[in-house]
Amino acid sequence: MIASLKLTTAAVVPCKICGAAAAVYGTVDFHKCCMEWRGFRLPPSGVQITYRRCASCGFLFTDAFDDWSEAQFSEHIYNADYLAVDPEYPRLRPRANAELVDRLWGQHKERLRVLDYGGGSGALCDVLRAAGFPVAASYDPLVPEHARRPEGKFNLVTCFETLEHMPDPLAGIASILASVAEPGFVMFSTLVQPIEFDKIGLDWWYVGPRNGHISMFSLKALMLAWQRYGYRVVSFNDDIHFAYRVLPEFAERIAR
Repeated sequence: MIASLKLTTAAVVPCKICGAAAAVYGTVDFHKCCMEWRGFRLPPSGVQITYRRCASCGFLFTDAFDDWSEAQFSEHIYNADYLAVDPEYPRLRPRANAELVDRLWGQHKERLRVLDYGGGSGALCDVLRAAGFPVAASYDPLVPEHARRPEGKFNLVTCFETLEHMPDPLAGIASILASVAEPGFVMFSTLVQPIEFDKIGLDWWYVGPRNGHISMFSLKALMLAWQRYGYRVVSFNDDIHFAYRVLPEFAERIAR
């Protein structure tokens, strides 16, 4: 039983990113997950999750979980069954992301303080420290051993596959930026809506409430969200993005 879902109405509500009109776009079963593109499907839960889409910036979101506590997310989504819908979460994805960070920034590692925001088990930082990064700390409010925010500011903050999990993405970005030094650089991943999204709609594999994917950005919405805090976004591809306000010297080559 899924408790305390916010009652969804047909009323138009303000977009969580730009404030424009966001009408109901459609519904999916709670058990829709991101592994369906690999042929894995959970049996229907019988609980429908309503998504809305902004008419101006294209942001796609559900407000069904807006009233949930961290404990409720842990109980119903990030529980013992989560690995069935995200088997790469514990080790494969963190290692791949750490190797990417090392390739991009390894030549500067001696002068970098790295924070991995939403870092789960801390595996990414384990790999970075083993690669010689002197400071690599993990922070994830939903993981007890990493739920205390590391002290100080960090000139490189990574945030992989986290923004799409945030019920309040603007507040989430503000939380990320609270740990960013000035100048500082944020490297993050979230898959933006494809060009053909209007044809795919909620059949898009990345829409997966069972994975906790409740905030899906268009490229426009992503840029607007970071611009709220004076940050520019540069996209490496549809998934990897960089954000900065004042470009640090160590990031000049990558950002350009």
